[in-house]
Amino acid sequence: MSYHGDVHVGGRPDVRELAHLIITKVAVGPTNNNAYLLRCRATDEQLLIDAAADAPVLLETVGEGLATVVTTHRHPDHWGALAEVVAATGARTAAGRFDAEGIPVPTDLPLSDGDTVRVGRAELTARHLVGHTPGSIALVYDDPEGHPHVFTGDCLFPGGVGNTWKDPEAFASLLDGVTTKLFDALPDETWVYPGHGKDTTLGAERPHLAEWRERGW
Repeated sequence: MSYHGDVHVGGRPDVRELAHLIITKVAVGPTNNNAYLLRCRATDEQLLIDAAADAPVLLETVGEGLATVVTTHRHPDHWGALAEVVAATGARTAAGRFDAEGIPVPTDLPLSDGDTVRVGRAELTARHLVGHTPGSIALVYDDPEGHPHVFTGDCLFPGGVGNTWKDPEAFASLLDGVTTKLFDALPDETWVYPGHGKDTTLGAERPHLAEWRERGW
């Protein structure tokens, strides 16, 4: 069956098989967070994006060989199971440099814009996006045999950017960052994996950028 990315809490994960990575998407927790497990085909090393909640579900999904957990931002619904997952697996932790202090599990690898995180032989590039939080990051995987894939946390969803708490300056900062670092840098085929809900592509969202800016959210 082909990947669809439409998962729900208590349901089965969805799996996407790329040439060098296998991506497993699972929904967890009371706010329907998405967690993404990336496994390198060559080495079987694994990286988890957002140990959000439901540690038993995440640990069952991981199995063995978890090397790194990346937290996209400091909001509690994205790190609720982090301590338990790290204790069970010994994985190192990574997060945006300017959000690390708001995450109660120490960050082993603080990430700045342009820094890379490896999972086996694959490489992800961090993009610092200010607005939803001061230190949110998106992670870009530029598939050498296909289109890019970007894990956006709560910074980009189908239909708009993440919640900026009715703060016009935060909204403008987030939209500017998403525009320059994602939309301007990546092609329409780029697949977007958000922190909640269904996936999208940059091509599907690009025509609406001016509309988002005009409406202010």
